Amino acid sequence: MSSFETLHSHSPDVDLLKESWSQIAPDDRLNWFRRLSRSDAEELFLNLGPSDQAEWFSVLDWSERRSWLRLLPLDDSADLIQEFPLDERERLIGLLDRDTAADVTALLAYAEDAAGGLMNPRFVRLRPDVTVDVAVRYLRTQARKQVETIHYAYVIGPDAKLMGTVSFRDLLLASPEKLVSEIMETDLITVPEHMDQEEVSRKFSHHGLTAIPVVDGQGLMKGIVSVDDVVDVVQEEATEDMHKLGGTAALEDPYLQVPLFDLVKKRAGWLVLLFVSEMFTATVMGFYEKQIERAVVLALFIPLIISSGGNSGSQASTLIIRAMALGEVKLKDYGRVFFRELRAGLLLGGILGVIGLLRILFWPGTEAIYGPHYFWIGLTVSLSLLGIVLWGTITGSMLPFLLKRFGLDPASASAPFVATLVDVTGIMIYFTLASLLLKGLLL
Repeated sequence: MSSFETLHSHSPDVDLLKESWSQIAPDDRLNWFRRLSRSDAEELFLNLGPSDQAEWFSVLDWSERRSWLRLLPLDDSADLIQEFPLDERERLIGLLDRDTAADVTALLAYAEDAAGGLMNPRFVRLRPDVTVDVAVRYLRTQARKQVETIHYAYVIGPDAKLMGTVSFRDLLLASPEKLVSEIMETDLITVPEHMDQEEVSRKFSHHGLTAIPVVDGQGLMKGIVSVDDVVDVVQEEATEDMHKLGGTAALEDPYLQVPLFDLVKKRAGWLVLLFVSEMFTATVMGFYEKQIERAVVLALFIPLIISSGGNSGSQASTLIIRAMALGEVKLKDYGRVFFRELRAGLLLGGILGVIGLLRILFWPGTEAIYGPHYFWIGLTVSLSLLGIVLWGTITGSMLPFLLKRFGLDPASASAPFVATLVDVTGIMIYFTLASLLLKGLLL
């Protein structure tokens, strides 16, 4: 029995609800919420994303919203409020206490996908000139408040600039009379307040930290981003890139919850664009109509030729887009990537070219199928595969760099788009080589 079926056959279970939430219809979700005890409902609410929280929040009376909103950490409160129209946000902020309302208002001034929009401005602060003993007593007080994390304390100077960090463990192990400035770590990893969330997630991946301080242009500490803040970001970015690679606009909601019309609208744009692009293939083939009439055998290899080029281009673009997303490849690396993919394209094209040539030369009844000039046909197909796979590999690897250079999303160099582009040029390469090699024989 699936978890979804189990959910419907028993009393509400908060863990099963978390697991099955995306499969439950919106109206049913609200009914399940109401059937939960207050403590279970709070646990579920805290585990939902902002859009799902807003769905439940919007059906509550204003008198009920205060207690639910105040459950959330400060940065999550800002995310939830951001789900509502501008004219409702001020009233929602009014449900918070004065200090929290001021912090949330400051967070809402940042772009949703920037470090400032992800951060929590509440963190444990220490002065550099206090002793470890005083710092530990202060931490005990701070731990009772709603701070993001107490794994690290942040040492802030008189000018409000970040001077260093100190772990809770180091404080407990240090001599009580030592100053915080003597044990703090000054080799700092920070992120600017306007850094894109994808770059922030890479920082966590590269350095293995649980929290990273956010600073402004003058080095003033504004807050911290914790690793749990970027988990959803990583998933959202990966999902968006996967959708684009598949040749569709990103879906904001789970697949089964997207209305059919919206699903079609997300896919139709790319599909129409690719269809129109593929029309150029027919146009190019029309240009070589006379060659096809004289040597019909050439038409047999068109699907083989264009699919090989499209596949090699799709492979290359997928590898480079993923490498860019992980920060393994930068815009400045285009030269290294070009020469690397040039060599890879030659080797891959050579492999397919040899296989294609052997297929024609040694296939039973090859002369009956391809005629007396089967060797030259095989050579044409072989060299065409080499050229088209090489072209597809270079195109697929360089297109993401070109898009990024002009400020566009490299994931837009989707596999279908690259395949379509290479299809058109592949036909041209194939028939150009055929015209040169088969002139006086078949053409």
